[in-house]
Amino acid sequence: MVDINYSDNSIKTLEWNKHIRQRPGMYIGRLGNGNNPGDGIYVLLKEIIDNSIDEFSMGFGKEIIVTIEDNNVTVRDFGRGIPLGSVVKATNNLNTGGKFDDSVFKKSVGLNGVGTKAVNALSSSFYIESFREGQSSWARYERGELKDSGMKDSLGEKNGTLVRFTPDPEMFGEYAFNFDFVESMVKNYSYLKKGLTIVFNGTPYKSENGLLDLVNDRMSETPLYPPIHLVGNDIEIVMTHGNSYGENIASFVNGQNTRDGGTHLAAYREAVAKTLKDFFKKNYAPEDCRQGIVGAISIQIQEPNFEGQTKTKLGSTYMWEKPERDAEGKEVRGADGAIVIDRGPTIRSFVNDFVSKNLDNYLRIHKEVVPILEEKIKASQQEREEISGIQKKTREKNKRANVYNKKLRDCRYHFCDKLPASKIEEGEKSSIFITEGDSASGTITQARDANHQAVFSLRGKPINCFKESRRKVAENEELNLLISALGVEEDLKNLRYNNIIVATDADDDGMHIRMLVVTFFMKYYPELIRRGHVHILQTPLFRVRNKKEMRYCYSDTDKAKAIKDLKNGIEITRFKGLGEISAPEFKDFIGENMRLDLVKLAEDESISDIMEFYMGDNTIDRQNFIRRNLRSEEELEDINV
Repeated sequence: MVDINYSDNSIKTLEWNKHIRQRPGMYIGRLGNGNNPGDGIYVLLKEIIDNSIDEFSMGFGKEIIVTIEDNNVTVRDFGRGIPLGSVVKATNNLNTGGKFDDSVFKKSVGLNGVGTKAVNALSSSFYIESFREGQSSWARYERGELKDSGMKDSLGEKNGTLVRFTPDPEMFGEYAFNFDFVESMVKNYSYLKKGLTIVFNGTPYKSENGLLDLVNDRMSETPLYPPIHLVGNDIEIVMTHGNSYGENIASFVNGQNTRDGGTHLAAYREAVAKTLKDFFKKNYAPEDCRQGIVGAISIQIQEPNFEGQTKTKLGSTYMWEKPERDAEGKEVRGADGAIVIDRGPTIRSFVNDFVSKNLDNYLRIHKEVVPILEEKIKASQQEREEISGIQKKTREKNKRANVYNKKLRDCRYHFCDKLPASKIEEGEKSSIFITEGDSASGTITQARDANHQAVFSLRGKPINCFKESRRKVAENEELNLLISALGVEEDLKNLRYNNIIVATDADDDGMHIRMLVVTFFMKYYPELIRRGHVHILQTPLFRVRNKKEMRYCYSDTDKAKAIKDLKNGIEITRFKGLGEISAPEFKDFIGENMRLDLVKLAEDESISDIMEFYMGDNTIDRQNFIRRNLRSEEELEDINV
């Protein structure tokens, strides 16, 4: 047994900024390099904008100006401004803020006094200035360390707050803001806050119709009927249907985009299905009522409880939940000494009551929508029942042949598991690599972390789902096994892996297989892509080495730099297949520094148009596209220098 000296000297207390920098995942989730909308740099931006949004929600300031230039971020709002004597305290004292008292911020996004401090600690430079009645208070930090602060006159400046920060390369590495992601974030804020103008890099964004504008902007196909827009106290919903597969529902809480859903989204999905079943007096399956739905829900609740600091999933059960207080403001206690809690209605009952009443009324008034909607439900039911029977037979056949175990090398923790707090991060990291052939799968299996990395091996090329009927796809053994491995046969909430990673060779066959797999997800499980679960694994294309040093290069630019740096006696190897990379080498490529390309869709992109272009019959446009992007084979050959 190893002798570990566990003593009083082992107990450490870290400064607030050092704790954030040592454990950033506790505060902002993932770090990342900006290629994923969930990366930390966007969380930092969101934390600052959230404060400005909260000011607007309380009736102060109608404009927010956001500027990003060379990774330097500036956010200026025109709210009340932070009280001048509290600027330093509000930015470097953890768990200090003005939102613990709901009399000031009744329905804010951030309530725990952490967000701004996390931005401060994780930025190489952070500057904040509050303007109030002709005076300002300012503070300047580096990596959370206060460098200077002061007060000054600010005549001519409107009240409000200015924040300027640069995410720290020491934490985030080489990163860059994707302006498409930022634009999407800004648009979402504008949809949810009618009357608010957000100016991003000189372009103003403002919505006149709330969530209705959001759904109309996101519709990439003609809806089967005009979107239904229902607004009530603390709730707003929109819904329509299209002919695409899956569900495309955006959800928001207090202006926060909850891309991972939560209790309010679950309630919305349940309420729509139940209301339609009751209206038609038919026992339709919920999934048939929601197939092809495009919609959104936004609710306002007091002191929301999010699952994690990144606030992407709502965990609250009630519309409000707070201690009862007497006339003197003291907490009321029961006979047993416990604090008496005042609870509002459950989010589930609140959403259900609103949807059942208002959607039912809408359908009774707008009778022209009713036959269109019921025809859609019946068509989904018929297809689902037919496909379900085929899939059941296929699964039974595969089970008898014991094919499943041969295809999947599973991991220990999964995204859908109910894990203890100490293991939640393992569930968040859960990934499945979809590989081509046994060689690649064998390499990844040897190199993987079995706690959270699974491997699924494809046999050859899957069918082109774009060209085949749904029945033909349902009969396909390979794809049935894949869906079974992912756990999404019945509902996306059972998704077993947070990251679905397509790992194919960097040759023609590998690229073709990659396109076929992505086509399958785009056509039948587009929400996996919309929610940011599907990725492409980047592996090095070249190894450049001399007798003293070895570098792995992911592009021709990386290779050229390595050749220049290493100079003499260089050997260059081109990796054409994953099986050519040894397991010890591969371990680095799928570890903490794994490079992933997120498969994403622009809001206005039509899935059917994309698949028609890339996977349909050959067209002149596609031929020209291929010609423009061809590279000579000589560039890709192994070279020895």
